[in-house]
Amino acid sequence: MIAPLPDALDRSWSLTVRRRRLLFALLVGLTVAAAVFVMARILLGDGLNLFEAGILGCFVMTIPWIAIGFWNSVIGVILALGGRGVEKTSPFMSRVDRTAPIGTRTALIMPIYNEDPARVFEHIERILGSLDETGEARHFEFFLLSDTNKPEIAAEEERRFAELSARDPRPGRLHYRRRPDNVGQKAGNVRDFCERWGERFDFMIVLDADSIMTGGSLLNLVRTMQANPRLGILQTLIAGLPARSAFARIFQFGMRQGMRTYTMGSAWWLGEDGPYWGHNAIIRVAPFIAHCDLPVLPGRAPLGGRILSHDQVEAAMIRRGGYEVRVLPAETGSYEENPPTILDFIKRDLRWCQGNMQYFKLLRMPGLLPMGRLQLVLAILMYASSLFWLGFLTLSLGQAVVFGLGADPGEIAPLVGTYWGSIDAGAGLAFFVVMLGMTFTPKFLGVIEIMAQRTKRRSYGGSLRLLVSALVEFVFSVLIAPILAVVHSIFIIGLMFGRCVTWEAQDRDGHQIGLREAASAFWPQTLAGLGWTGALALTAPSVLPFASPILIPLTFAIPFALITSRMDFGRLLARVQLCPMPEELMQSKRIVFGQARPSLAGTGVEGVPIVAEASRQAPAAALVRTPEQTADGRWI
Repeated sequence: MIAPLPDALDRSWSLTVRRRRLLFALLVGLTVAAAVFVMARILLGDGLNLFEAGILGCFVMTIPWIAIGFWNSVIGVILALGGRGVEKTSPFMSRVDRTAPIGTRTALIMPIYNEDPARVFEHIERILGSLDETGEARHFEFFLLSDTNKPEIAAEEERRFAELSARDPRPGRLHYRRRPDNVGQKAGNVRDFCERWGERFDFMIVLDADSIMTGGSLLNLVRTMQANPRLGILQTLIAGLPARSAFARIFQFGMRQGMRTYTMGSAWWLGEDGPYWGHNAIIRVAPFIAHCDLPVLPGRAPLGGRILSHDQVEAAMIRRGGYEVRVLPAETGSYEENPPTILDFIKRDLRWCQGNMQYFKLLRMPGLLPMGRLQLVLAILMYASSLFWLGFLTLSLGQAVVFGLGADPGEIAPLVGTYWGSIDAGAGLAFFVVMLGMTFTPKFLGVIEIMAQRTKRRSYGGSLRLLVSALVEFVFSVLIAPILAVVHSIFIIGLMFGRCVTWEAQDRDGHQIGLREAASAFWPQTLAGLGWTGALALTAPSVLPFASPILIPLTFAIPFALITSRMDFGRLLARVQLCPMPEELMQSKRIVFGQARPSLAGTGVEGVPIVAEASRQAPAAALVRTPEQTADGRWI
């Protein structure tokens, strides 16, 4: 299938995007060059030794990822505060008539694998109930695509599906299919759907087991695809559901602020070569079938065989077929749950890490567009940069220890751990602060964007609550970054020796980590933190205050895991309304538009559950609109 030819508007925007890409490349290139120049001056102050050569090499590999994130966020906040962010990044939206009749068929598909059936079906009912309230549900069918291989869970899935079908006013729209195996994992599950039922549908909206999308959001996606026949994939910006788990609550607060401006900035220059994150997105079925049949990589696992991180590869392949991949950088009623503890987060993250490392074998795939290859490179850098960042820190601390054995402690550069010679330590301090600021710019600018808009500021409980929440999340981010860097680095090295992840269902319920479990997972961080602290205390004690942002998180990784998993800590944050989601505070202020009911008769309003927690324990939660949606579901 061949994509329709671009019209005059598309051609004009294509030229605009090319200019934007040149400007973005110039900004990133100059930033990288300036940072490398300053670092080289620092290291070359008295010549270059082996430590310094390694430090410089690791820095060169780390700084591009930081510079890209920095400029994405700067551009994004400028667009957002200008009030025309979606207009500037999403020209295809100008064609959309939000009252246009639906003349297409759309499949809502939810691949699952050994998930909690109670939670899955609660989410299904909320999605279908919200869709029913739009009056357009007849244009949709729902497919629960099970790869479950545990008989007791499969039996419960079948029982609940039968109950759901029995009380659904449109039982013919519901379908349940269970594969006898899970060949290809999620990507294979979706491909199986396409081969069985794909020709019946124009579009499919892919959902994860933890996804919730409002009916208005679903209709807007369909109308957008109908109005733009060259769109192959349209990805929504996904917000975290309000959570009572302390880890999930703090993590998703930061993600929501950082991702909003970051995604808007990246959409500005990526244009039609946008990202696909594997769920909460709408896909044009025919070109997906024609162009997105994933190859089996040469060699054995972990880097060969079936592709784990299928999403960005599918985006690159459908672009190769002539179709656009876009992201809509606005909060539009698209939600997911986040892992409740750091251990659950790591399990998911390492699966993504292994999948992204497989992209090395895809960089020379015939026919990929340059931007498609760049997307794969960026996906690799997302994890590989952790390895180089850890190498940079390790070599810097090692240099401090080695020079500290025979040098005046005052001659040791306290921040990057190098011997400065003629370079003023003040310059190094300034450089360190600048680099730290660039690293956390997406979070800072996300908060600034909210602070600058009264309505958004109030949706987070006002300036004071927002700033205190941002401080809590900043400390959380500083603590978790070194811990995850060690995890990623050990895992990537393990991949080279054949280490694989096991594809398992995610634990989405809040639970408390035990001491033995935490110690088993984080003893390498603890040992590294204690070892470096002791070595620096003996050889270069003046370095310790400046190395503490790295050494403290590593040393206390086990307590960090224990504390952030505690449900009473999460309840405390919820009680004082720190790190909230706007939907949660809207409930507390009684801006409530209906109640969820255990039926598909409807809720009286589209919305999302206020609190994401164990479905088998949670009472029915109130439903609210997103803060960027009007009463009829339009995006503002």
